[in-house]
Amino acid sequence: MEALARESVVAVIGSGAMGSGIAQVAASSGHQVRLFDTRAGAAANAIVEIGKVYAKLVEKGRMGAAEADLARERLQAVNTLGEVKDAALVVEAIVENLDAKRTLFAQLEDIVDARAILATNTSSISVTAIAAQLRHPERLVGMHFFNPVPLMALVEVVSGLATDKAVADTVYATAQAWGKDPVHAKSTPGFIVNRVARPYYAEALRLLQEGAADAPTLDAVMRECGGFRMGPFELMDLIGHDVNFSVTQSVHAAYYGDQRFTPSVLQQELVNAGFLGRKSGRGFYRYGADAGKSTVQTEPHAVRPQTVGISIAREVTSSVLSPMEARLSSAGFTVAHREPLQGAEKHEAPALHTNGAAIFLTDGRTATERAAANNHPNTVVYDLLFDHAKATRIALARADQCGEEAYQAAVGLFQAAGFEVTRLDDVPGMAVMRTVAMLANEAADAVNQGVCSAIAVDIAMQKGVNYPRGPLAWADTVGIHHIVTVLANLAATYGEDRYRVSPLLRRKLAANPFGARFHAQ
Repeated sequence: MEALARESVVAVIGSGAMGSGIAQVAASSGHQVRLFDTRAGAAANAIVEIGKVYAKLVEKGRMGAAEADLARERLQAVNTLGEVKDAALVVEAIVENLDAKRTLFAQLEDIVDARAILATNTSSISVTAIAAQLRHPERLVGMHFFNPVPLMALVEVVSGLATDKAVADTVYATAQAWGKDPVHAKSTPGFIVNRVARPYYAEALRLLQEGAADAPTLDAVMRECGGFRMGPFELMDLIGHDVNFSVTQSVHAAYYGDQRFTPSVLQQELVNAGFLGRKSGRGFYRYGADAGKSTVQTEPHAVRPQTVGISIAREVTSSVLSPMEARLSSAGFTVAHREPLQGAEKHEAPALHTNGAAIFLTDGRTATERAAANNHPNTVVYDLLFDHAKATRIALARADQCGEEAYQAAVGLFQAAGFEVTRLDDVPGMAVMRTVAMLANEAADAVNQGVCSAIAVDIAMQKGVNYPRGPLAWADTVGIHHIVTVLANLAATYGEDRYRVSPLLRRKLAANPFGARFHAQ
């Protein structure tokens, strides 16, 4: 399906941040744009501001002066809906209210040509519900942009039950022509991003409640170990807790109380207190004149151990630990290979050994539980790393049985390899691993339920919320077997349906226990 021709007129209804951004992108892509807002003068003022944006782009060398002038000339503020009658595409970006959107599209249906496409920028309302009362619901589609529109690449092209496939394909191709990275999605609560992203906040809030560490430390672990651009607490402060909590409540209600989306009592308390984040001056952090500097828990210097070994059970591939072995080798360690721990479970993961400490990548159990299962009290677990070669921090947890000398040897080992070491309390799955496992699980369920493809969910999470890697690509890297093990161990520990394993993950695992993948290599 081809994109709309450049000579096609695009109308944007609503001149707020989203509407203005959509209008800017459409005009930059060569379309004549009609911008309408019910507020007197709002559309004209928005065009003035867009002109200033173009001027700044010219100053920075990102846009030619002639190109900017032409784009600005394509923008027209209109005073009545009737003036958008020649539009081939109308994008609605008004208030998030079902009745308001239905009323608008009912009016537009009587104004625009029968072949015109109607698109809603809704982030949370069912596209099916918005279209339900139209005479021709097949021509309405979701075109969900992300803020700020000119900078964010993702567009979720959301099909309701009645949406014509040709309409969705045309909007997809048009978004591509506008320089975006579109993905197809089915109209379900949260679409792709707002659904799959919930564990990033939910697991962080639970970790904080359980005393794994304070917010600045957990944020640092997610950034410096996990590779995320922002930690979950600073991100929630930026979004606003009222907004973030409301979205979680909405998704939870839409899925009829599914435990995966259970809102946090801790975040409810922040909202109750009016601690909404940056916009109120206080959330998990303080902002403004009285803001103090946040400190991250970092272990003091420990002595570098003399030797380190690695043990790998034959049933388990070494792909997860090989990068760690390379990092240690680059730090001057000769990593000796040895037999697995005596009595280790059949599929025990690779272990590092130094000065009596057995050091494992977390598998969703606490270090204490793992020490008991292996009959090895000096057990230490470490959290998942996005990039072993570049990570600046590593998070450890020690078993309650672990001796101080063995733990300090583990600390010294990783410090000698160039890591700052953070100790988390011994919570199951630690921080990055349990979050990534839950993101992958939710992404797999979205694919399993036909919401989107595996490729689409990974594109959406990278382009829509700047994750360092798509959740399913991350599952491939860690190993689907290990992801399922983490989830199963979390479910066993908490006894909650929240951590149930997606049927698609189990199916992949059953088909190829140690080589299952979502994406071809």
